[in-house]
Amino acid sequence: MNGQAETFVIINYNAARARVAWARARSVLLDDGIRFDALEANAKGDAQNAAREALRAGYKTIAVVGGDGTLGEVVTGFFEREDARTSLAAMTTPTPVNAGAALALLPAGTGNDFARGLEGARASLEHWLERLIKHARQRESETTTTRAVDVLQGIIGDDAHPFFCLNAATLGIGAEVAGRVAAQGQTVRRLSGEARFALAALAAIAHWRSRRVRVQIDDAEAFECATNLVAVVNSPFAGGGMMFSPGALLDDGLLDVVTASRLTRASLVREMTRIHNGGHIRNPCVRISRGARVRIKHLTPADALAVEADGDVRGHTPLEFRVLAGALRVVV
Repeated sequence: MNGQAETFVIINYNAARARVAWARARSVLLDDGIRFDALEANAKGDAQNAAREALRAGYKTIAVVGGDGTLGEVVTGFFEREDARTSLAAMTTPTPVNAGAALALLPAGTGNDFARGLEGARASLEHWLERLIKHARQRESETTTTRAVDVLQGIIGDDAHPFFCLNAATLGIGAEVAGRVAAQGQTVRRLSGEARFALAALAAIAHWRSRRVRVQIDDAEAFECATNLVAVVNSPFAGGGMMFSPGALLDDGLLDVVTASRLTRASLVREMTRIHNGGHIRNPCVRISRGARVRIKHLTPADALAVEADGDVRGHTPLEFRVLAGALRVVV
């Protein structure tokens, strides 16, 4: 820990706008006299490890210059490492490295959907810098500058290490879109996040077919469906501003499970144009269920669905998620 610095900044230069954002943020923080230390995350796992070590070293705020994928990785670092498990039911509540620490956002990704969910709309980098500076200057007697939010903990596959998801996970076409966005070239990367996701969605729809899955939420009776899309969400926004579940709340102790089944390719294209304002939920083929836990399994090997969480493709079904209510404090 460097002197009296309490803020540790993690920068992911692989994020869409991280270099420009950090140059601006660094200048503002220095001008305002905010003491901080910083580290660039160069490879997968760097952000998680850096966050965990910084919290162990006593830093009280971890600020992230990156997108939703970087946030998801950093949040994993807020908790002690877990051993591999075959079921979330076999696990105890994860132990925070520093229960009093907070996550600060300096959005610099493609979609920045978690930040959008916190504010209810897109906000500028300057807005989030103001929040971080106010938080860094806060005295204990002043009104709190943080908010407790839920975190999703998941396991993908039959025997895997658990991971954390802050914003949303999508299966099937959502995961395909995330993979295509990540693979886009430099020319396409100059477009807005919404445009990049729209292009990727059109390409994914052209190659999509329905798969049969079984969905189990809490102790309710499981249901099966031939699905075009499944989403497990903690926040209203995902995929560059799409509102998979407009009523989702970050602090209600529930996850929202969205399934879209029996849709043709043409109707799927139509719903993709309505999902940015939540209009798709009026379609009777779209179902939203809420609970504290969900397990999703494919019925045959050919029905396995790709899974992405916070923008990172992680594997294929089966998967489990549970809600960790109020497990993380975020600077707001």
